[in-house]
Amino acid sequence: MIYVIGADDYISHNHFLDQMFRLRARVFKDRLNWDVQVQNGREIDRFDTFDPLYLTSINEQTGRLQGSLRLLPTTGPNMLRDVFGALLPDGEFIESPLIWESSRFCIDPDLAAPLDGRLNSVTTELFCGVVEVGLFAGLDTVVSVYDARMARIFRRANWAPRSVGLPTYFGGILTHAGMFEISDIARKRLVKAGDRPDPVIMQLNPSPALFLNAQMSNHQ
Repeated sequence: MIYVIGADDYISHNHFLDQMFRLRARVFKDRLNWDVQVQNGREIDRFDTFDPLYLTSINEQTGRLQGSLRLLPTTGPNMLRDVFGALLPDGEFIESPLIWESSRFCIDPDLAAPLDGRLNSVTTELFCGVVEVGLFAGLDTVVSVYDARMARIFRRANWAPRSVGLPTYFGGILTHAGMFEISDIARKRLVKAGDRPDPVIMQLNPSPALFLNAQMSNHQ
């Protein structure tokens, strides 16, 4: 199941967040060799200081984190605008309370991919979680920066984005920006592609919608 962790829950869910930052270090630094800063075995960047929402996939039998991602409003600091702005056409920017950014998507590398070529179940669970949270909050789009490997996964999940600008090399990696539909139709497509239970989010109290609305107000 997906646990949605907002700023009010950082302390009570610190054990999940600590697993998440450690997993990010393993994936982005150790495996992908990205130019990220790791301290004490944890990858944390400046965008983690802006009270994002974290979606965490937790194995309910073991309590182990299986994957995670981060959501930030485009009305405040975000990676597309502040780091990957070269992906956007000259003079254009993406800023709307109805559009959020997804970043730092990662899956535990110890989880084996299905032998029959299907999508990793944690991948589709996180994708479904993004759409569910977006529907709760009244969003219509999520924007993200990704590489060619993720582009293939999005197509297989039947959640291909609308491209923004032209792909550009960053650190030797051809990097894309895309806008992803948030709708009930998109949710149903993801559920079918990943053969997932519906819904995937483990509700928190208060709900993710309240976290999102509160954070939107803070960043506008």
